[in-house]
Amino acid sequence: MLAIIGGSGLTQLSNMETLRREVVRTPYGEPSGALVFGRMCEEPVVFLARHGFGHTIPPHRVNYRANIWALKEARVTGIVSVASVGGIRADLAPGTLVVPHQIIDYTWGRSSTFFDGGDSAVKHIDFTHPYDEELRRRLLAAIAATGDVAIDGGVYATSQGPRLETAAEIDRFERDGADLVGMTGMPEAALARELDLPYAAISVVVNYAAGRAASADGIVFGDIELVLQQSMARVRKVLECLCKV
Repeated sequence: MLAIIGGSGLTQLSNMETLRREVVRTPYGEPSGALVFGRMCEEPVVFLARHGFGHTIPPHRVNYRANIWALKEARVTGIVSVASVGGIRADLAPGTLVVPHQIIDYTWGRSSTFFDGGDSAVKHIDFTHPYDEELRRRLLAAIAATGDVAIDGGVYATSQGPRLETAAEIDRFERDGADLVGMTGMPEAALARELDLPYAAISVVVNYAAGRAASADGIVFGDIELVLQQSMARVRKVLECLCKV
């Protein structure tokens, strides 16, 4: 059973047949919301809204550990993250879909591991390639099957949020090799790896990052909302195809 974690613009899956909702308790507290179990294209899926169904949980307050633990307990076979991002690279215009292959973590203060002391032994994970390659390939195949296009690969910079970045911070991320910037990629990806859950992401570029192109003098939030509406409709079709491939 595939798990889908929806971010900004994807707080529910209107194309999923909902069968039941389950409120879960974990050793790490409550997840962002109830797990929604259902079917998509006759395949079982479970959906979790990362920021809550009313989008009330900011990126730095998401209980990532509870979210990933709950999905593991639900016996999912893999996790697909959907998130909106800013495009740093010049060709990553609003509306572009990206399936990232690498990540840089600029966050702080987040509970980022299941192994943070106590009675359990420390577990060191190999995080050389943070995204599961097989799941990435399935995502890319699903995008192609819809007739859509996506950028294969990109370095995702995870900023702290909830504020957007300064132009100087984006310059720094670019010098570090980042192509796009979001606020939720970490520690989500690392926690999934700690629990041996295949994890991949589809990033929706909704604006140029601060100081870039149309965002040179500032970011217009009204424009972001329009791109979100249009792009998430495409993402829903991709997720349908993903269940078939």
